[in-house]
Amino acid sequence: MEKRSILHMLDPMPHNSPFDINMAMDAGFDVLMPYSNVKLDSVNGLTQDAIFSRGPAGVKRTGIFIGGRDLALAMDMLNACQQAMVPPFEVSVFADPSGAFTTAAALVACVEKELQAQHGKALADCKALVFGGTGPVGIATGVIASLAGAQTALVDHLSVETAEEVAKAYNRRFACHLTGAVGRNDAEKAELLRDADIIFCTAKAGIQVLNAATLKAALQLKVAGDVNAVPPAGIEGIKRNDFGKPLLHAAEGIGAVGVGALAVGNVKYQLQNEMLKLMLTTEQPQYLDFRAAFNKARELV
Repeated sequence: MEKRSILHMLDPMPHNSPFDINMAMDAGFDVLMPYSNVKLDSVNGLTQDAIFSRGPAGVKRTGIFIGGRDLALAMDMLNACQQAMVPPFEVSVFADPSGAFTTAAALVACVEKELQAQHGKALADCKALVFGGTGPVGIATGVIASLAGAQTALVDHLSVETAEEVAKAYNRRFACHLTGAVGRNDAEKAELLRDADIIFCTAKAGIQVLNAATLKAALQLKVAGDVNAVPPAGIEGIKRNDFGKPLLHAAEGIGAVGVGALAVGNVKYQLQNEMLKLMLTTEQPQYLDFRAAFNKARELV
């Protein structure tokens, strides 16, 4: 009899995400085992308990999912899982803290697609700004865009020091080239926008980051992507279902287009589903992070 599939869901937060639980069940896992308040030093023991109890056939039906909100901690936990494996007792591990890796991967892939389709440009040709850049989705977006070659700045809404500290920390970790910036008011945002080719808006839901007047300052803008599905939009003039439609309120004659939150969300949903399914179908164990997510997102768009 075929063994039932089990996903062990490790989360350093007090509660596991209902979103992730729903996604894992819909992807085909039979049993979900959520663990909350998981410390980094507990990961080795939990991983080895999971791999040694099922035999070589059972480990192919076993996976580990890492949640939480801290991207660096999630990567450390992913690495700790990998270190704990003892082949042939080895299972796939997927890190997606706060859904940030799959959301960011979907956002960058959607923007990249329209950048090429509408302007014949690659990410490596462009300067990108990430508003909300010091949150989980913003950091992941910035890292992915930077590693793809874009000159990328993380924009904080309060402090340039905070943005620079975050940029330096993730540059050290992933050998990317992020910078930090601040946009506390419309004047500072307009100054940042003057030579931006790409805008990623990853700020909190329900907060308008860029209004119509400020957006007019973006004279080189090519594509803007917004993940905020709660009115008002993070970028005024982008509708939630937009995918490559002319961006309302952009400066005339530049051909800027927008990508809305539901367009990104549709790709994110497919992406997370595909990566969870991969854990059940792969012959070789997979260690899945934002890089694997971006590669798959590029295929989906």
